[in-house]
Amino acid sequence: MKSPATPRSILSAVALAALALAGCSQPAPPADNAPVVAGPPLATRAVMTGTEGPTLPACSSISRVKDGGTDVYWAPGETRAVKAKLPGAMKVSVCEATDDDAWFGIVFAAPGTDEDMCGVGRSVSSAREYQGPCRWGWIRGGTVRLGA
Repeated sequence: MKSPATPRSILSAVALAALALAGCSQPAPPADNAPVVAGPPLATRAVMTGTEGPTLPACSSISRVKDGGTDVYWAPGETRAVKAKLPGAMKVSVCEATDDDAWFGIVFAAPGTDEDMCGVGRSVSSAREYQGPCRWGWIRGGTVRLGA
């Protein structure tokens, strides 16, 4: 003989069914909308300065972030861990770009710091990773007004 269903067992069964349906009803997020992760980024690539040769400044363009601001990432294409958030109109030095201009490697001064101390306005003898004293990172192409 079967025992009668208790309110608790019925509630448990309904909850399990609802969870199963909820998991199936939501589409996966797009790849570039990955959640922010804790800990170190999955990929890191330092920004290179001096890529235009020894007769030009280490970073070729002083630009301004477009209205609405932008996120700074650890590497081109790495969108899971945000390194910094920059407000609109902030000055940045664009030092390099990916071949398709989808990502720009930038150097920027921390809030309250003189941007002239970044040292990217003078030439360097050969291309090298930016080592400071300012901050660096990667932003999506189209998020700055070049030469502004």
